[in-house]
Amino acid sequence: MHLSTHNWMRAEPLAVTLKRIKKYGYESIEISGEPTQYDVKETRALLKEHGIRCWGAVTLTLGERNLAAKDEGQRAKSVDYVKSVITMVGELEGEIVTLVPATVGKVVPDATEEEEWTWVVDATRECFTHAQKKGVRLAIEPLNRFETYLFNRAAQALALADAVSPECGVCLDAFHLNIEEEDMYDAIRLAGKRLFDFHVADNNRFAAGLGQLDWPKIIGTLKEIGYEGAVTNEFVAPVDRTPAAKYPDMVERSPVDIPPEQLKFIQDHGSSLLTEKFYDDQMRITAETILPLIK
Repeated sequence: MHLSTHNWMRAEPLAVTLKRIKKYGYESIEISGEPTQYDVKETRALLKEHGIRCWGAVTLTLGERNLAAKDEGQRAKSVDYVKSVITMVGELEGEIVTLVPATVGKVVPDATEEEEWTWVVDATRECFTHAQKKGVRLAIEPLNRFETYLFNRAAQALALADAVSPECGVCLDAFHLNIEEEDMYDAIRLAGKRLFDFHVADNNRFAAGLGQLDWPKIIGTLKEIGYEGAVTNEFVAPVDRTPAAKYPDMVERSPVDIPPEQLKFIQDHGSSLLTEKFYDDQMRITAETILPLIK
């Protein structure tokens, strides 16, 4: 196992992020799933310069992106988007694309269970075929019920993976597991060798170590199943707008150059633009919590 992190949680130059995470012992990055934001040649050079490898990317399934959409044209565009993320990861010599199949924030279905299942299986198969061509592994990620109605538990993600291919895997996230699973450790065991990626944030979605999750037991269960992939930091700190705020200086007050889609994605997760100091502290705390357990 090694420590990785996403970078979609704060808008800042990639070079700044890479310098930050290198300082705290991160070995890789799951780059934001927005291929138009990155020049592959420049990104490869930055990764090499900072000694950080690309582990993969997660699809930012927002707006009209939805592999289970009722509209065939919308599904086709969504497949094209996922393929573009896969291509980017392949060109950056990454290994994993974590796929969130349905629009994040959409909690009301458009069709019957049978119709949606057919659509999402067919669309995911097309994405998986492209991933195989690019030498990238595809992992289905379930989210909690407040972010999607379609896939909330490990067993559901495995059902889609099984319908696609024995070589399709899953990604699990400790934050979502804590909400949806009867036993999060059994969910990890259920995934077993099909677990390709593992995301971490505490039960309050702050950095690992700032909540109630049992990180020694979680990492111990990953070791039990022989997991050898990344443990990827993905805190999405909720903003407190009351006088009771524990972190009154967490919100960036100065304008930040950020694509409106990414800002909406962050805000839809209950977070906001974060100050560099707060963001840096969260990166450090996750590393201090997880690194001693995985080494």
